Amino acid sequence: MSETAPIVVFDGYCSLCNGTVDFILRYDTKEEFLFSANQHEAGKELLIQHGIEPEDVTTVFLIEDGQLYQRSTAALRIARRLGFPFALAWVFMLVPSFIRDAVYKVIARNRYRWFGKRDSCRLPTPAERARFLI
Repeated sequence: MSETAPIVVFDGYCSLCNGTVDFILRYDTKEEFLFSANQHEAGKELLIQHGIEPEDVTTVFLIEDGQLYQRSTAALRIARRLGFPFALAWVFMLVPSFIRDAVYKVIARNRYRWFGKRDSCRLPTPAERARFLI
């Protein structure tokens, strides 16, 4: 993995977010992505470096090539890196971000109610450990 590996910063308590991390781990066959919950020190530090309050747990963040992406743009950039068929979602970049993000915000606002909330942050399995910044 390169030093410029894309990093996904996610809400470690959110069941939907953890499911998303599991999905990425499953389909990231090149093992490009690194991960950190925004509740862990590494995640907090990354967000602070990019001018984001670490307590902002309403979106997934992607740090790619030194640039921070959030909401639907982060999700679509992640999908694109996962290859076919997920990369086909990139066509949604043609939809203006204010529309994409409006849909994203509805899901984010209801994620705990619809998908549940964990009592503790996700911990990587021993096999996943090298891909998590804690």
